Amino acid sequence: MKFRPLHGRVAVKRIEAEEKTTGGIIIPDSAKEKPSQGEITAVGPGGRDESGKLPIDLKVGDRVLFGKWSGTEIELDDQEVLIMKESDIMGVLTELPAAKKKVA
Repeated sequence: MKFRPLHGRVAVKRIEAEEKTTGGIIIPDSAKEKPSQGEITAVGPGGRDESGKLPIDLKVGDRVLFGKWSGTEIELDDQEVLIMKESDIMGVLTELPAAKKKVA
């Protein structure tokens, strides 16, 4: 089923956290916190600003950070999806450039 959010809302699919710590300890489901990272799966057209434009700064595929209690969870095609306002998103994650190697 296709879904298109209205106004300045977006649909976000949570990105699951690691199931092991760096030391190799497996974290059970009951001890895991819900991740606060996700991937944008759908974007609304935006809300109108004072000039009448519909600006929205996100696009499908962006990896984002959001608050712990942000959004409303729904089930869409047997997948959990969060519907939230663009203003609930704290930022977009971008890849850092590879570190330059030092020549000795």
